[in-house]
Amino acid sequence: MENNNTLKPQYFYSVGLSYKKADAVVRGKFSLDAKAQNNLLLQAKEEGIPSLTITSTCNRTEIYGFAEHPFQLIKLICENSNGTVEEFQKVGFVYKNQEAVNHMFRVGTGLDSQILGDFEIISQLKNSYAESKSHGLINTYLDRLINTVIQTSKKIKNETEISSGATSVSFAAVRYIMNNVENISDKNILLFGTGKIGRNTCENLVKHTKNEHITLINRTKDKAEKLASKLNLIVKDYSELHVELQKADVVVVATGAQNPTIDNAILNLKKPLLILDLSIPKNVHENVCENEFVTLIHMDHLAEMTDETLENRKLQIPAAELIIETYKEEFMTWTKARKFAPTIHALKEKLNAIKLSEMDYQSKKIADFNEAQAEIISNRIIQKITTHFANHLKHDDTMVDESIGWIEKVFQIEAR
Repeated sequence: MENNNTLKPQYFYSVGLSYKKADAVVRGKFSLDAKAQNNLLLQAKEEGIPSLTITSTCNRTEIYGFAEHPFQLIKLICENSNGTVEEFQKVGFVYKNQEAVNHMFRVGTGLDSQILGDFEIISQLKNSYAESKSHGLINTYLDRLINTVIQTSKKIKNETEISSGATSVSFAAVRYIMNNVENISDKNILLFGTGKIGRNTCENLVKHTKNEHITLINRTKDKAEKLASKLNLIVKDYSELHVELQKADVVVVATGAQNPTIDNAILNLKKPLLILDLSIPKNVHENVCENEFVTLIHMDHLAEMTDETLENRKLQIPAAELIIETYKEEFMTWTKARKFAPTIHALKEKLNAIKLSEMDYQSKKIADFNEAQAEIISNRIIQKITTHFANHLKHDDTMVDESIGWIEKVFQIEAR
């Protein structure tokens, strides 16, 4: 908990929804693009939210932040997305204080990912942290927490095999294509959308299929051209999408549009077409299934696929959790010390005031009073007393709030 000098106490919350209870359609309603995230941060500042950060990916939309009540944060999500409070109540979650801290550690280290060990979330957490910081919405607590989670994630990635093997949404898409399309190296593949998932999928396609018939289309053509030049691929204008769809055997859609960009009306097919929609919100309309030639696969289906790689990753969970516990304990020790530090500082000031008063009194009463020696002795005594109190407050069994209250009452001090 952090007061932030407000009249009412602020609590640390994590509120949001994820693939665990919300399907792709619902997640799509609550997704926040860059503009919506910026608007949310501006609104939070106007409404007096002291510190928060947003995570909005294909698998989750979450806020970590301080508020008097979690509804303040839920309201921010709903008012900046297409989701409603009623829908949130059905699938959303609210974690408070320690539970919220625990949740961030699991999310940031890939243990809560839709595909276990998928570490793409940590780069998204870093980006959202930087964005919140640019708006002045990262306080000391959240700064320390996020950086601790980043360190934990790095250590888990380096010291366990929880991210070994190629398993992510993008690779799962490629694996599905290779397992279900014969002679894939000879097929025409169209990739629509070159964001992060699109780029990763494209690189995996080139690497694993040895296909030389991959065409890229993106609303912003220069982004597609940059990727194409790197991988020696073909680029077509967005205006040619409907033509390229007729030529393709496989289409991978990974765009960031808020509404479907492909529907049955633009399909004029004379051969089978496999469409994989890796977008949130969904960018392929369900009505394409009315076409007898179409097979539509969404990312939620891909995430359900398990293989030997994932089974091996599950064996690494205990080792990852041990690392999390170590870093979490360090963070909680820092939190506890930060909580009582003002009280210890106030106690030291009070004891110093008593010392100065007593030394002034004794210097007038004792003719050969040795002020320098008295200063040394009294300072050592003050240091021992304050250290004794600090060690008490650090102890796991100590009720910190109650002990702080007694110290401040007994010594008549007020922590600042």
